Amino acid sequence: MDNANYTAYTVSEKIDDSVITIETGYFARQSSGAVIVKQGGTEVFVAVVVSPEAQPDIDFLPLTVEYREKTYAYGKIPGGFVKREGKPSNREILVSRLIDRPIRPLFPKGFHNDIIITAMTLSADDKHDPDVLAILGASAALTISEAPFEGPIAGVRVGRVDGKFVINPTYEEREKSDLDIVVAGSKDAIVMVEGGSEEVPEEIILDAIMFGHEYIKKLIDFQLELASKVGKEKIVVEKDEFEEDLKNKLVNYKEEILNAFKIEDKKQRNRTIDEIFNKVIEDLEIPEELQTKAGFVFKEFVSEVMREQVFKEKIRIDGRKPDEIRPIWIKVHPLPRPHGSAIFTRGQTQALGVVTLGAPGEEQIEESIEEGEEKKRFMLHYNFPPFSVGEARPPRAPSRREIGHGALAERALEPLIPSEEEFPYVIRVVSEILESNGSTSMASVCVGSLSLFDAGVPMKKHVAGIAMGLLKNEDEYIILTDILGDEDHLGDMDFKVAGTRDGVTAIQMDIKIKGLTKEILQEALERAREARLYILDLMYDAIPKPREEVSKYAPTVVKLRVLPDKVPLIIGPSGKNIKKIIDETGVKIDIEPDGLVKIYAVNKEAADKAAAMIDELVMDIEKGDVFLGKVTRVEDYGAFVELLPGRLSLLHVSQITGERLKSAKDKISVGDVLKVKVIDVDEQGRAKVSLLDVKEEDIPKNKDIFQG
Repeated sequence: MDNANYTAYTVSEKIDDSVITIETGYFARQSSGAVIVKQGGTEVFVAVVVSPEAQPDIDFLPLTVEYREKTYAYGKIPGGFVKREGKPSNREILVSRLIDRPIRPLFPKGFHNDIIITAMTLSADDKHDPDVLAILGASAALTISEAPFEGPIAGVRVGRVDGKFVINPTYEEREKSDLDIVVAGSKDAIVMVEGGSEEVPEEIILDAIMFGHEYIKKLIDFQLELASKVGKEKIVVEKDEFEEDLKNKLVNYKEEILNAFKIEDKKQRNRTIDEIFNKVIEDLEIPEELQTKAGFVFKEFVSEVMREQVFKEKIRIDGRKPDEIRPIWIKVHPLPRPHGSAIFTRGQTQALGVVTLGAPGEEQIEESIEEGEEKKRFMLHYNFPPFSVGEARPPRAPSRREIGHGALAERALEPLIPSEEEFPYVIRVVSEILESNGSTSMASVCVGSLSLFDAGVPMKKHVAGIAMGLLKNEDEYIILTDILGDEDHLGDMDFKVAGTRDGVTAIQMDIKIKGLTKEILQEALERAREARLYILDLMYDAIPKPREEVSKYAPTVVKLRVLPDKVPLIIGPSGKNIKKIIDETGVKIDIEPDGLVKIYAVNKEAADKAAAMIDELVMDIEKGDVFLGKVTRVEDYGAFVELLPGRLSLLHVSQITGERLKSAKDKISVGDVLKVKVIDVDEQGRAKVSLLDVKEEDIPKNKDIFQG
């Protein structure tokens, strides 16, 4: 074998106290480009394949990103019966989206070749998250491939520990950080932002983004160095003469399109625009084989007309001004039986939020490189059924988009969720999208907060979200507040910001142009803050504080505190005692090693009964106490009396009557219930009891809980 064919090409860049390295050349050589990105003991492999031919009759980039975390990377074998990796986890789907979003805008118009990006974490240490390395790897692999990628870009994570920004913080540092955002950018501008924070002000978020951009520039330089060594010749995208000619002819239909924009209802407006396109087909006698391509050109022209109108007249598709929010309607507790519910409507976007409170054991269990096996007691699930956009098709399994939107809304609300000590429930929020016309994820944040308040979850503040848009024409730009679906599709930016009155809790930005400047980001954040405060005022008017009590249909929670050495008494031999309580009452019981006992029951009666049974098990037995006890065994020398479950005492034959008895069996039988007094307790807690000194007026210590 000629080892010269397997030469490794390596570039490195120091990022604070750590080094990031990119290698290529000796692996996956049949792909269009492949790299391994390393930081510490974490290594991510990324391969890109570009198809030689373009897909016909499409107007989008056919890009697929698949990120997978191999369990061998962190020294484990997959769980379950099938000992191999299965379908992508939510974490893997979210990282796939994180890779996809910053690179998708950076391809020339008209490039329709299939691009498949495969990223795999091959090694994972306990410090460095592979997700930002995967973004870097995707960019590097594209940069050295034949794909006409207009990068490179890079991604970094920014945290803030003790008021100081940290680049690519370790897992330990992230635990102490009050913000956690991923920033992706080119040499000159920001192309994506994703993350959350603990009510951090907008100006600090902006500083964090720009702090990350300085390191991004360094990571771009060494990708260019690698491309200079091994980069391939790029595919050239040719102009389409049919498209250019048709675009010039569409100018004659501009006024009709402008009139259609005045229609406020989305479906009616879109139907009218479709009718204009059909007229174009008929008037220009476009042959059937070119009608699909003509539709793409028409859509682009509609976008240009929309943009021109906003720039000239400062009036949007539905007649609003750039900073105007659509009418908002809120209804709290529309559903009687769920534990909490609300409806949030903003224009033609409507979300139904439903909260369910659960007991321990109902947590969501997830496994990832980042957290290992983790139990989630707060979860938000987002559903986007076809009827919400008027589509006549059957429902399907949650898409990557649904998982991504749910994760964003969950991240926005999570900083305000009370601790388990304060509120010992598992909390599930479901956002059902009933209507969609722009920013359903931010509607999910709003309806989630409202329904959590309705459920009596003791959140200290409401959380709201808003989506901002952008139209940019060279040096001129307009920021749009509360964008419509059409403004998202036809515009240049989708910038979602969620938070409280005091700061940001979640942020997500995607763009369709090559990047944004600091000035645009700053203005968008400020406009989003103003809109968020307006929406929060309406939410506080609807329900100003969480309800004092949870729903009567929610599980009842009773907390008990016992001495740690009493815990084995509750559990009993082989779990006998706790099983008996659960079987007789139907409750769920969670016991901490420090003696905290939490009882979850469907009603108060069951909880009280379980608590009484636990009290009985841990009750102290002291000299002089009077108990009711059941005789479990009789011998000549005495009887064994069960004072409390599993806790026997000896009634000696001499303590039964004042007379001398030959055998205890002469007076006592198994099953007898006796009122006895404790006359002694030894060091092991074993009691001796008597019938001699018991008076009729003595009240047994266990009279309220004696089971007989």
